[in-house]
Amino acid sequence: MDGRLTAPAEIPVRPAAPNTGAARKATIGKAILGGPILATMLGLALPTIVVLVAQTFVGVIETFYVSFLGTDALVGVALVFPIFMLMTMMSNGGIGGGVASAVARAIGAGRRDDADSLVVHALLLAAIFGVAFTAAVMLCGPALFHALGGDAGALRAALLYSGFVFAGAVPMWIVNLMSAALRGAGNVRAPALVTLAGAVVLIPLSPLLIFGLGPVHGFGIAGAGIAVTTYYSVAAIVLLRYMLRGGGSSVSLKRSRLEGRLFGDILGVGSISALSTVQLNLTVVLVTGAVGRFGTDALAGYGIASRLDYILIPLLFGLGTSVLTMVATNVGAGDLARARRIAWIGAFVGAGFTEAIGILAAAFPALWIGVFSRDPAVIAVGSTYLRTVAPIYGAVGITFVLSFASQGGGRPIWTFLGGTARLLIAAGVGWLAVADLGAGTATLFLIVAGSSIVSAAICVVATVSGATVRPGKE
Repeated sequence: MDGRLTAPAEIPVRPAAPNTGAARKATIGKAILGGPILATMLGLALPTIVVLVAQTFVGVIETFYVSFLGTDALVGVALVFPIFMLMTMMSNGGIGGGVASAVARAIGAGRRDDADSLVVHALLLAAIFGVAFTAAVMLCGPALFHALGGDAGALRAALLYSGFVFAGAVPMWIVNLMSAALRGAGNVRAPALVTLAGAVVLIPLSPLLIFGLGPVHGFGIAGAGIAVTTYYSVAAIVLLRYMLRGGGSSVSLKRSRLEGRLFGDILGVGSISALSTVQLNLTVVLVTGAVGRFGTDALAGYGIASRLDYILIPLLFGLGTSVLTMVATNVGAGDLARARRIAWIGAFVGAGFTEAIGILAAAFPALWIGVFSRDPAVIAVGSTYLRTVAPIYGAVGITFVLSFASQGGGRPIWTFLGGTARLLIAAGVGWLAVADLGAGTATLFLIVAGSSIVSAAICVVATVSGATVRPGKE
């Protein structure tokens, strides 16, 4: 297998014109369907990984800034974070996965007009889901954050922060679904550049709005939320203008008739994948609630440590989206054997680098926890979590990548069942152990680790059996 990296480019959805850009698009299109798998996969994945790591780093920096506002502010952000990540993962890897899969399968099957029409359907879905998230947080936020252990100052901080963050839910959904459509067409450059530009802007904007400078008034924890919403609003405008102009000759936003079958192409994969993200984040929410029974220090320690779990997501998301695009395009073209090889190679790569991160975190947990807190009680709980859960990050990597492969194959039900097992074990058994059996945080975290192993095993068995990659309707 050729290990050389190929430059990322777009899959052609129109006949290639005799110029360098079109030739590059033709090359990557051929590479996805018949070129070296690892080289093509990494060529598509690396730009997305680099910029999402940068964006995640900005999130870590923002947590660092918020820590100067005190423990209440830090806990407030920790309470909101699982809900924000639910929206992020649902729009990127859930419904967004359905968009990318539908576009890639359409292109692989030669249905170029459908690929463009899917963009309009995705835009409408972005508006619907964005409004739904804003309304849900406004109506249910106080009760939810209180149930997770927030009270007094921490609860007020959570409500203030979430109000500004979720005011930008619609722009965020637009950015993520339009990016998914472009990635499904093999155009990894445009969404990567938009994300990278946002990361660069947020580094100075966030502290400016939190603390203020000169004539600029600081808004405290609200400033962190304002910065996020400002970024997504501007990014949505930039991406919509780009796609109205032709989307870099990949897929474009233009007037199209709404069709039930195209909504079905997106939601047939996206709805189950979205439920999978709900499961994952519900697991985090319930485990957070269980940890909250041990007090604010335990909640802060867990919140800091578990954020490292989310550091893995940009790495796995970049790899997973490239696997999704390659699998879906080959399924659309009818080459199921190649689609399955792509899934396995991606899973091995994902498991390798996540396990390396996990071993390092487990060996030196204070390197991560100490960045955010010097409180011995906070560090103790966070270190226990990393020593217990981080060593099985490889299982998380396998599950994540194979879930994207199943989206590309149009059969995400088995990875959904893997998520169901994780939810029942981590949240169900974990909550029972803490609430009824008097277990401590160490036992709870051990149960969480076990749930990830079971989930990975289900995904592996399903992939071996061929249940996740089967012929489509194209």
